[in-house]
Amino acid sequence: MLRELRESGHVHRTVKAEVRENLLAKLRAGEPRFPGIVGFDDTVLPHLERALLAGHDLVLLGERGQGKTRLIRTVTGLLDEWTPVVEGCEINDHPYAPACTRCQALARELGDELPVAWKHRDERYGEKLATPDTSVGDLIGDVDPIKIAEGRTLGDPETVHYGLVPRTNRGVFSVNELPDLAERIQVSLLNVLEERDIQVRGYNLRLPLDILLIASANPEDYTNRGRIITPLKDRFGAEIRTHYPLTVEDELTLIRQESMPDIGADLPEHLVEVIARFTRLVRESTAVDARSGVSARFSIAAAETASASAVRRSAIAGEEQAVTRVVDLASVVHSLRGKVEFEVSEEGRETEILAHLLRRAMAETFRSRLGGMDLSAVTDKFAEGNQVESGELVPAGELLHRMGPVPGLAKIMSRLGMGAGEESPGHAAAALEFALEGLYLMRRLSKEDLDGVTVYRT
Repeated sequence: MLRELRESGHVHRTVKAEVRENLLAKLRAGEPRFPGIVGFDDTVLPHLERALLAGHDLVLLGERGQGKTRLIRTVTGLLDEWTPVVEGCEINDHPYAPACTRCQALARELGDELPVAWKHRDERYGEKLATPDTSVGDLIGDVDPIKIAEGRTLGDPETVHYGLVPRTNRGVFSVNELPDLAERIQVSLLNVLEERDIQVRGYNLRLPLDILLIASANPEDYTNRGRIITPLKDRFGAEIRTHYPLTVEDELTLIRQESMPDIGADLPEHLVEVIARFTRLVRESTAVDARSGVSARFSIAAAETASASAVRRSAIAGEEQAVTRVVDLASVVHSLRGKVEFEVSEEGRETEILAHLLRRAMAETFRSRLGGMDLSAVTDKFAEGNQVESGELVPAGELLHRMGPVPGLAKIMSRLGMGAGEESPGHAAAALEFALEGLYLMRRLSKEDLDGVTVYRT
């Protein structure tokens, strides 16, 4: 009840004050402010923190797959864990300052006996993907014909069905891909951002809102699909640019963090690095449309696809443990071709371009991991015209048997980051096949691909 809330010493704060004070507390304590966000520590997050401390509504601007939505959702972690609301209120009125007609009437009638409920911060987040068919009623509200049919008059404010924005009152609301919202619908957000209230049709209703509004947008949308109208842009306090991971290390962290952990295959660290370098090369390629970008989901899906290939081989060949190998990366090119927008001039060469970039990523990783290492023990196996066959369905034990004992294989595994507990045949085969592929790319071995079978020879 309201009396108990007052006696507890609870202090009413606005949403932006909550976020500001909780953010300052985390900054002073050196605690993580935006868990799960990778690669933005020195670039995006300082700007975001300044905007939140200033109490600004803001726009995150960046290409697809840069983690804009993920970042917006982490802002709710800066709200108080629990907050009081008037029990049964559709728009989460604070018991100290009821705003809607229903809660004001209840407050006058019940006084200190006003019932209070508690809402967790996870419930104080609202989100709408902007689409051309989104209406003002979806965002702000409209007349509810059911309530009118129940006998209420058309001018009664309680006949209003509130939209998503007022239902997120005293919380964080996100509009994803804001430029896709029709310009006439964007106008409905002007009052929300400046006067902090809403108006519904011809009702004498001005409902004050306590809300933090964050939007996301893709730069390409400004010219190709729509734009943010100038008065609305002017009402946002900050526009913050996001970006893809700037370093291979950040890309590695992102892949490890986001790829599915329960696929059932071990993905060695050197192959994660190959995927990370491959993704960066695709982003930098002149054959790829830079305006569209290459999403972080590309590298995540690549890791999952390669792991799935190892699980498939394990099931067919009866391996005890599924370990991803170089041969499993070939499937990535065909599976992920549709996730990349190529320049028109490259039409018909998509697979060839991706396969070339994957080989470059493999060569860079080989030089990074095994460059300068003496691999004569491996090349000596081919000294007398011998050859070794591998392939997508060749089990690890069979590959090791065909290769025979390789002095120094343990050292190769160590250089690839395979420590204690990773001495299985699957890991040994993964290290050996990576060394073979690297030697081929360094022109110290030759390779031939025939119907899913890879043959290494001198």
